[in-house]
Amino acid sequence: MKSRKFSSKVLLFGEYSIIKSSWGLATNYDLFDGQLRFPTGSDTKRPAVDSELNAFAEYLHRTDLSLYNGCQFDCSSFKFDVGQGLYFDSTIPQGYGVGSSGALCAAVFDRYCINREEIERDISLLKRVLAQMESHFHGSSSGLDPLISYLNCPLLIQEQDIPTKVDLAPPAAEDDDWVFFLLDTGRPRRTEPLVQLFLEKCKDPKFSYRCEVELKRITNECITNFIEHNFTDLNSNYRRLSSFQLENFTPMIPNLYLDIWQQGLKNNNYYLKLCGAGGGGFLMGIARNRKVLQDNLHSQRYKTLTW
Repeated sequence: MKSRKFSSKVLLFGEYSIIKSSWGLATNYDLFDGQLRFPTGSDTKRPAVDSELNAFAEYLHRTDLSLYNGCQFDCSSFKFDVGQGLYFDSTIPQGYGVGSSGALCAAVFDRYCINREEIERDISLLKRVLAQMESHFHGSSSGLDPLISYLNCPLLIQEQDIPTKVDLAPPAAEDDDWVFFLLDTGRPRRTEPLVQLFLEKCKDPKFSYRCEVELKRITNECITNFIEHNFTDLNSNYRRLSSFQLENFTPMIPNLYLDIWQQGLKNNNYYLKLCGAGGGGFLMGIARNRKVLQDNLHSQRYKTLTW
């Protein structure tokens, strides 16, 4: 028996600034997905028990989700199924910032939450439950990644950390020249050390102030431009965001991509920013048209981003 598929996600805007109460905008990304399934005859090389899924089952067994969230979870069935070979069949790259653990949590919640329909009626409650589940993988979690995978739709985070569904209509015909893309650095990374580094840097009052005021303002303007399809202003604000991150988040930018990042700011043909925590995985970019992108990054691996 297979569960339904759950897609990956992309944080379009809000990396690190969301910690400082900026807006955040993220969307489901259907290029990658995953689903729970039992092995078939062609899966003979799979281990009898998936060790990572087994550890997750143990965590949920120890963690009483009902104490905090009122979630009735069938831990016994989940643990039994893992013992029968259940695994997460996923194309989502791990350590790339596109929500591999979030999609897994969404799939497990969908299959083993007994009062799922009740929890779904309150999006904030659903987010808390999924956050508690994903904390197993990251130490702590906002719950945003699994929420996007579960709802399979874009979400806007504004004041009070309450997510709302948002319609990201595709670009109009006159905007077809604009290209959004994900640049593959070819190296996975871990989120926790990078977030800890950011929090450590925030102990510097000057750095913290710049993030709370300047970065927050740029991020919110980018989100407004993006939702309104004002790509001319978005291009300008994206450049400001790229420049800010280059100046202040250099440790989060892979060394091999610093020159490419700087070149975009120099020639104004494309701009790059972090996609999630940085350190590897994907970088996100904007370019004026496909030919400009191809001419400038022809030797790089990138994927055009659509929504």
